[in-house]
Amino acid sequence: MTIRGSLAKILPYLATMAWAVVAFLAGQAAALAVLLRWYHGDVEALYAAQYDGAVVTLSVLVLNPVIVGVLMFAVRLSGAKPAEYLALVWPPMRTVMAGIIGIVVIIALTDALLFVSGRAIVSDFQTVSYTTAAAEGWLPLMWIATVLVAPAGEEILFRGYLFRGFVRSERSAWPAIIVISLLWASLHLQYDWTGMTEIGVAGLFLGWVRWRSGSTLLTFLLHALFNLEGMLETVAQVKHLF
Repeated sequence: MTIRGSLAKILPYLATMAWAVVAFLAGQAAALAVLLRWYHGDVEALYAAQYDGAVVTLSVLVLNPVIVGVLMFAVRLSGAKPAEYLALVWPPMRTVMAGIIGIVVIIALTDALLFVSGRAIVSDFQTVSYTTAAAEGWLPLMWIATVLVAPAGEEILFRGYLFRGFVRSERSAWPAIIVISLLWASLHLQYDWTGMTEIGVAGLFLGWVRWRSGSTLLTFLLHALFNLEGMLETVAQVKHLF
């Protein structure tokens, strides 16, 4: 589902990608600056603590607002309305319910495949970041960062901004969805190949939902549920419930 009545305002392909890269690098630079200040410039100590819960949480809380801010600036610079350009609208309730059912099915199937294949459902990264956040008193902020802030920033970047710039016709939808999903999965280097594959599959589904519903708010909701389920699995793992 492409934008109606504002095609002239969609940024060109190269400009779309360039602004996305600028937004991501600006967010990374801001997060790194904050973390280096927090660690008093000790790069080695920061690198050693890259999976520490406080470090992960603070990174997410700084990175994503900067990304959103830069993209909002880029959209306004193009003359378009951010809410329209980024598809910040709600679809009908039946579409919302169908999306929720779909993400639940994907979670169940991927977890089942991991279990049957003998792979860990919860990664070491999730366990380490959760336990260290709990020990350092950062757990409430980690929940907020993981379930709300990260999905908001990532959905605005990938299914909002990049989707709008790449999908200009029905024929371009699936190639763009695949490319965007691969880009999204490739940024999650904290996971092994099975975790990145699961994220890639979820990305394909979220891209399809964005295409058919015309709503980035819906993909944010589904992404938030996806992350919430991952946090709950981490809690179960840490507390030896399975």
